[in-house]
Amino acid sequence: MTDYVFAPPPVPAIAVRGSSALFPARRVYCVGRNYAAHAVEMGHDPDREPPFFFMKTPDALLGDGGVFPYPPATSDVHYEVEMVVALSSGGRDIAEQDAQGLVFGYGVGIDFTRRDLQAEAKKLSRPWDVGKAFDHAAPCGPLARASEIGHPTQGAVTLDVNGVRKQTGDLDQLIWTVPEMISLLSRLFELGAGDLIFTGTPSGVGPVARGDRLNGFVEGVGALSVTVG
Repeated sequence: MTDYVFAPPPVPAIAVRGSSALFPARRVYCVGRNYAAHAVEMGHDPDREPPFFFMKTPDALLGDGGVFPYPPATSDVHYEVEMVVALSSGGRDIAEQDAQGLVFGYGVGIDFTRRDLQAEAKKLSRPWDVGKAFDHAAPCGPLARASEIGHPTQGAVTLDVNGVRKQTGDLDQLIWTVPEMISLLSRLFELGAGDLIFTGTPSGVGPVARGDRLNGFVEGVGALSVTVG
């Protein structure tokens, strides 16, 4: 039995729909500007430029119905609803035609962003970590198994704040498809079981305030509810 200098923290995990078993999270990858309309609203060219990726920490995951504590050092926190891909196996240099075979299931996530800190980092050509990889910044709803729902390539992606629709998109608007994202990521990292991929957000991102209730939805996948604390 391994002797640690202190007790290891719990393994970050996500609920699985229809099961008491949890999905243990290994890494959390995010794809930037994967909807053309969102690229435009962020001031970028919507053409199909090579994708870029950033990461959040697994312990930043927050379950469905959770409270997202408004984070420190910011006055401009934004929501970004996304479909999340969960991998049950991985590898390097994965071919696109083999990528779907690695997928355990799909969920609904929110990529919370400290937009003011991200903007400052961009201006200074610094990493985005403080704007993206902070505590509780990656809510994710229960995962639906791919064996039950298939591999969705179309369907509404929406987010409501206090009952008002703020984001509307469709999975068929993704610039880079799920197999393409998995293949491209595997050229940069060795992917593994437990990896999560936040696939990008449609347009309509905006700020949250304490007390707001957010409801994300991906047609054919599921839903996610979070309250801002």
